Amino acid sequence: MTQYTIAVVVGSIRKDSFNRKLAKALEKLFPTEFSFTQVRIDDLPLYNQEDDASPAASVTRLKGEITAAQGVLFFTPEYNRSIPGVLKNAIDHASRPYGESVWNGKPAAVIGASVGPVGTALAQQHLRNILAYLNMPTLGQPEAFIHNKEGLYDEAGNIGEASKKFLQSWVDAYVAWVKQNQA
Repeated sequence: MTQYTIAVVVGSIRKDSFNRKLAKALEKLFPTEFSFTQVRIDDLPLYNQEDDASPAASVTRLKGEITAAQGVLFFTPEYNRSIPGVLKNAIDHASRPYGESVWNGKPAAVIGASVGPVGTALAQQHLRNILAYLNMPTLGQPEAFIHNKEGLYDEAGNIGEASKKFLQSWVDAYVAWVKQNQA
């Protein structure tokens, strides 16, 4: 059986991040041949092209984790109708220097949780535009704009019954997407 490692990039560095909680809960819905690397982005310096020749150790680690993965899951909050700066910074680091992007060809999916009823719709759209430029085949349907409200999780932190069928179908679509888009 082929094993798939998925890089999980959470665009929030908040200790009690809704999106980190969603990422952990969704991992439990994947088949056993999928494993996950939680990609750390909170220790990256601000991107500066002058550092491309000798990147910080945290940047080298980021690039290595993405390179080793067969796919990438992005969990993004929405800040001011877009993605957080910390997420854009990580994307920029891993895409540089020009022509050496580690994102190239990695099958991706975008999801996000928010306290608002429209979830992270605008942030996800902005992120999809970036991923298209980076040549990341990105799952288009189903879209998942998650309203972080009571009942989303059960007492054990698993996806609650009211959302489980939809989120399982989203996971299943991404699993098929990763398998379809392997080089």
